[in-house]
Amino acid sequence: MIDTLPEGTHTVVLAIGDLNGIARGKRLQANMWERTAHHGVALANALFQMDMTCDIWDTPYGNFDNGYPDVHIVPIPGKLRKVPWEEGVVLTICRSEEVIDHAPVPVDPRNALLTAVERAADLGYDVMVGTELEFYLLDPETRRPRDVGIDVYGLARAKQFEFVVGPIRNLCTEFGILVEVSNPEYAPGQFEVNLRYTDAVTAADNALLFRHAVKEIAAEHGMLATFMAKPFTEESGSGFHVHQSLWKGGENVFSDGGRLSEVGRRYLGGLRRHMADLALLSAPNPNAMRRRQPYTFCPTNNTWGMDNRTVGIRVIEGEPSAVRIEQRDGSADANPYLLIGGQIAAGLDGIVHGLDPGPLTEGNGYEVTDAEPLPTTIPEAIERFEASELVRDLLHPMLVETLVGQARREHEFVMNSGEDDPDNTVTQVEVDRYLGAF
Repeated sequence: MIDTLPEGTHTVVLAIGDLNGIARGKRLQANMWERTAHHGVALANALFQMDMTCDIWDTPYGNFDNGYPDVHIVPIPGKLRKVPWEEGVVLTICRSEEVIDHAPVPVDPRNALLTAVERAADLGYDVMVGTELEFYLLDPETRRPRDVGIDVYGLARAKQFEFVVGPIRNLCTEFGILVEVSNPEYAPGQFEVNLRYTDAVTAADNALLFRHAVKEIAAEHGMLATFMAKPFTEESGSGFHVHQSLWKGGENVFSDGGRLSEVGRRYLGGLRRHMADLALLSAPNPNAMRRRQPYTFCPTNNTWGMDNRTVGIRVIEGEPSAVRIEQRDGSADANPYLLIGGQIAAGLDGIVHGLDPGPLTEGNGYEVTDAEPLPTTIPEAIERFEASELVRDLLHPMLVETLVGQARREHEFVMNSGEDDPDNTVTQVEVDRYLGAF
């Protein structure tokens, strides 16, 4: 990060995450920065009412009756970063505020994460998060992979795509998003990138900007990148795994000599308790729900286990600083602020109420019959979401209504297309709506 505009800067990008966790904003001349740094710029409040195609509909916050008035997006101090794939360009993450009273915008998803992190701080904890994101690199003309067959972890496949994945790793690290590793995943054209753990808010900002950066860098190298959850019926879906731990006084309180501590167990209990209730945050559209199939390394229930990739929640033990909990149900297109914020709130609820995680799963999590299944349809996820006290406590009512309204619209788009079938076939309407947008 940098504090002032470097010499030679001609453009500043003001970025903020929208309702769907897509980076949006404005670009301005560098000579406007001094004024804008303090006051921000105006955008229509439809920013937080748009679907992924930029279509809008009436919501309690923004509608045709109130004329979709302005909100301001204001640069957050200390968040300037050089854009290494655009000479002379810097970018900053922004916060949103109302124009008149400068109050936080109630439907800005980032505020949900800030609320969860503040609750952790009130309990004396710092939240650390690392993320793993999967995506496809496709031919922009055919919108299909250029390679064939599965070569997960294959070094030859990695070298084949190093012309684009290499710049993604290196440029994102220069951009302030520390990439640890990358590898080919379980489908042609699919890759996974692990981002270094950091504080939860920065981790979510980095996930938002990483998806933005991957799409821009891939396009410069003649590829189309997509974080659509399930672009192809016959191939693996793309996930968004969240690794999390709580720290106090520089020590990982999830660790008890390298084993999961009692605090960690209670946090785990909260994650399990609320996992199904938060399904609309982890799989926010019908296509994301299609990932939830047995034996696909996407969880179908709220099982937990030790270093077990068939369960919903995986515990990793070892070095004290590395003890953590990984929740594996998120889809690659999930809003990072809502996904991470919801999980933190769930875990903290487990600590506050002393929730026991129950018995661990030692074998195949898909074969467990007494664990709570996760919703696999949008209507089921909405029902759980609207009934959840945790959701009502964490999210502003207008944000809840907006998220539910969008989810219902997406469900209707797919169901009314006439293409949906019981075999979980990805429909053309899903490809048209999600592949380019995400």
